[in-house]
Amino acid sequence: MDDVAGCFEYYADMAERLDSKQKTPVSLPMETFKCHVIKEPIGVVGLITPWNYPLLMATWKVAAALAAGCTAILKPSELASVTCLELADVCREVGLPPGVLNILTGLGPEAGAPLASHPHVDKIAFTGSNATGSKIMSAAAQLVKPVTLELGGKSPIVVFEDVDLDKAAEWTLFGCFWTNGQICSATSRLLVHENIAAAFLEKLVKWCENIKISDPLEEGCRLGPVVGQGQYEKVTKFISTAKEEGATILHGGSRPSHLKKGFFVQPTIITDVKTSMQIWREEVFGPVLCVKTFATEEEAIELANDSQYGLAAAVLSQDLERCERMTKAFQAGIVWVNCSQPCFSQAPWGGKKRSGFGRDLGEWGLENYMNVKQVTQYISDDPWGWYKSPSKL
Repeated sequence: MDDVAGCFEYYADMAERLDSKQKTPVSLPMETFKCHVIKEPIGVVGLITPWNYPLLMATWKVAAALAAGCTAILKPSELASVTCLELADVCREVGLPPGVLNILTGLGPEAGAPLASHPHVDKIAFTGSNATGSKIMSAAAQLVKPVTLELGGKSPIVVFEDVDLDKAAEWTLFGCFWTNGQICSATSRLLVHENIAAAFLEKLVKWCENIKISDPLEEGCRLGPVVGQGQYEKVTKFISTAKEEGATILHGGSRPSHLKKGFFVQPTIITDVKTSMQIWREEVFGPVLCVKTFATEEEAIELANDSQYGLAAAVLSQDLERCERMTKAFQAGIVWVNCSQPCFSQAPWGGKKRSGFGRDLGEWGLENYMNVKQVTQYISDDPWGWYKSPSKL
């Protein structure tokens, strides 16, 4: 809730400052003209958000759209709509005019698809799966409607031989298992230097054995259930397929023995992974970490970028010059150095390749919902001179 409130406060401040920057002067090569640029609300925006972080993902888009002066139609996931309905109640209580924020619940084909293709919706902003994002983009294209897409990820975390093993282990496990791995930016591909691989994996397994898996409301819980039966079956199928393809389940891979009910999956570490395997190439969206080793920095870069996705990447090393080289080499929209998963309202969030395009958060998130208009004025008292009046011939 702190992140939600902080995001609204950030964009409220940006909205107040927006008026003072409404006219941005442009320097021209001709003194007979003056020019400025203004930014205007894009209009009615459709916001389609996922079931993970349902309130926060909605806030990222709603706060920015309202700050820009747009009216919004928010379509939350059918699996997690309640908090978005509560958000609408709060907005009404604080005096937001009727019709400015509208909540549209329902299934994708019945609600999301018509929203994407509606001629009176001026823009679509979507966070979710690559498959759905592709459909939304296709629907919007029929009306040449702008879209921003924040899609899937299969992000790498590269661990070099000079790290503190305990610190690196914590960031590696947090980066993949936080929120049960149900986060698009999860650093779920571990690339670890071959010189420390055995010791590092031993430490990861030991730590995994002590992660508390329980009802999320229990004190000390670090891993809860995945969102539902469908996701549970998807995650366990990924694990079984990896095993069938020849990978090794180093830890986890099944339901915790002490939990007979609920959609719980042990924190899972998979080794002996080949780059052709499904577990390497596709987003699991569950607590599953796949591992490969590397010998050189060049090999680490090649493996890190070996993905159709490009949302995020992390590098752990005490050599900051090496971290800078890796930062430049990563094909990703977000890079973390000696950490994984921090996110701030002030910094842009989004990716490249099949992870989508456009950005949430920061000033870039506000610009998603604004049109830029050029205004140029002729200020000379002299005629332009292209045409001479017949009376002066």
